[in-house]
Amino acid sequence: PTLGLDPQTREHIWSYIMNLRKEEGVTIFLTTHYMDEAEHCDRIAIIDHGRIVALDTPSNLKALVRGDIIEVRSTNEEETVRQIEARYGVAVTRENDRISLETANGEEFIPELIRALGPAITSVGLHRPTLDDVFLKLTGRAIREDSAPKDEVVHQFRQMMKRR
Repeated sequence: PTLGLDPQTREHIWSYIMNLRKEEGVTIFLTTHYMDEAEHCDRIAIIDHGRIVALDTPSNLKALVRGDIIEVRSTNEEETVRQIEARYGVAVTRENDRISLETANGEEFIPELIRALGPAITSVGLHRPTLDDVFLKLTGRAIREDSAPKDEVVHQFRQMMKRR
């Protein structure tokens, strides 16, 4: 409901929705692709291919990620992935030049990871699970063939942009 609005107007709209829910005691159904908007909801249904794959509170859904998410960059990605999987027994995902893994107590895990892998690590980041992480975990990271733009649509889009 707040797509394209400035921060002040967004805040005003959300305050209005929350007050309406509280004062009138009504249930509000919201549909959005923006997970930060879904944070305002009491319950969230994640839908994939027309089916509900998860339905719970935001905090319970985030608990599905099972810990903190650590992102690592390395000078030798293949070897770093192999060592992390062998040493810690955790699933590792790779996207672009980032290696990601989930672990409990990420702040405590990072120094151990750096000691174990040493100079091969060029950067490490940590973030707590978000609803975006939950959505991607439940539905997958790749753009699916059936939702990817067809060649003709891409061609038309490029032609339109050239004209501009």
